[in-house]
Amino acid sequence: MLEEFCPSVEVIGEAENAETGVQLIRNTKPDLVFLDIEMPYGNAFDLLDKLKPVNFEVIFVTAFNDYSLKAFRYSALDYLLKPVNIEELQISVVRATEKLKSKQLQNQLDLLLHNLTKPDPTLQKLALPSKEGLVFIVIGDIIRCEANGGYTYFFMQGGEKIVSAKNIKEYEDLLPENLFFRVHNSHLINLNCIKKYHRGRGGFVEMNDGVHIEVATRRKDEFLSKFNL
Repeated sequence: MLEEFCPSVEVIGEAENAETGVQLIRNTKPDLVFLDIEMPYGNAFDLLDKLKPVNFEVIFVTAFNDYSLKAFRYSALDYLLKPVNIEELQISVVRATEKLKSKQLQNQLDLLLHNLTKPDPTLQKLALPSKEGLVFIVIGDIIRCEANGGYTYFFMQGGEKIVSAKNIKEYEDLLPENLFFRVHNSHLINLNCIKKYHRGRGGFVEMNDGVHIEVATRRKDEFLSKFNL
């Protein structure tokens, strides 16, 4: 598939297990590695642990579509589900080519492993793409997200404001729905950071940072149901 559909990729080696994979990577020094999560003689994380610091890009490949894949998305790491879709493969290769310049992979892998060991979503971390690269934040520290065209502004505990180069819909889909709710087209809020709710046609919420945000009328009932009201 790489030879036929990804002409920019030159395959310089293949390994059948984690043991031979470590040696192959050391010998060939690749820019990009497609890595099965589960394989003989260890898994992907065992392999990467032996190669620290990781200075190549990784696209994980897995047959398992389960909750742990969200941890990959939080870390801004690419993965492909088997059977591999050609278009998704091509998109992943383009993204990997762009990310090779950022040299952030080790930080992303550390973030992934952190999230896989933290069942509490408020303690998990999220990688935000910015103009400078990636910013790593704790999910529980997000007070609210505000849409601004194709960008999203993150307002954090302590007053920090971070601009992400992704739109708010992507974060609505990504962040835990039991913690975050999109009360308005432009606003996604952390339910744990609401100070007051003021009734009205849709009403509005007062957040911990003192900002008042309108609740869209069409979202009012669903919003109140989060508090069994």
